[in-house]
Amino acid sequence: MTNNISKNKRYFQKQLDNWTNIGTQNLTNLTKSQAVVLAMMSLGMIAAQSCALSAISSQLAILLKVKYCNIRQRVRELCYDSKDKKGVKRTQLDVQTCFQPLIRWIVRWIVSLWQSKQIALALDATTLGLSFTILIISIVYRGCAIPAVWTITKGNEKKSWNKEWLRMLRVVRRSIPKDFFVIVMTDRGLYSSKLFRRIVRLKWHPFMRINANGTFCPEGNGAFKPIKNFAQQPGTSWQGVGVVFKSKGKGVPCTLLALCLHFGKKVKKKHGSFLQTFLHLHLMPVGMGCERG
Repeated sequence: MTNNISKNKRYFQKQLDNWTNIGTQNLTNLTKSQAVVLAMMSLGMIAAQSCALSAISSQLAILLKVKYCNIRQRVRELCYDSKDKKGVKRTQLDVQTCFQPLIRWIVRWIVSLWQSKQIALALDATTLGLSFTILIISIVYRGCAIPAVWTITKGNEKKSWNKEWLRMLRVVRRSIPKDFFVIVMTDRGLYSSKLFRRIVRLKWHPFMRINANGTFCPEGNGAFKPIKNFAQQPGTSWQGVGVVFKSKGKGVPCTLLALCLHFGKKVKKKHGSFLQTFLHLHLMPVGMGCERG
């Protein structure tokens, strides 16, 4: 990536101007000065191969032939509140106003590359020590997750995140065309029946890992069985429709995908992966290799 960044000040300035113009065309909520600093930060990350402020500022100081302290302060102030900035009539950037333009930009970019109306979203929670927990909805592209919407909450706080997830899903929904085929993926630590139902209500397709300790009743069977029983031996798989969770009033109609794999080469352990979705069986990805139940 660094080979794409010119070390010549004149040509780097052209790259910066071009990237700034692209940013202002897509993130229409930004002022000119905000777009310039954002472009500087993103190009600085590529040049430095780092997200650290000091590394970015050092690279920009070299490329733009300016003082390190000046460029570092300019980059820092992008994240400041207006009252904390030097000068008068200074504006602050409300990150939430960028979410919808950013999603539309990413969607247009992916469609231009794939010529497809399919998209995958990933929900994830990342902790920063005990200080913060960042809830992120990302758009998945070629094995990479591009953060599109996020919420920062207090770390080590016992509370449900459903309210935040549902609010962020509404933001994403307003920015993705209705005729798109959307898969929403979560790890088992984020599962909730309320979140599953909301994704289905949006006419999207949940693809959620669930805990193996739950229960599932296959359609036409009438009896709930432990989810882990549907794929017990390494190399086995199963899929079928039914109802997950036995608790009264909490049963959720869905499709269950179960897959058991060997875990490790030397240590003979097995690892079960269990996914809850609302996709019809004939729409299942071929790579799942699951047998119909």
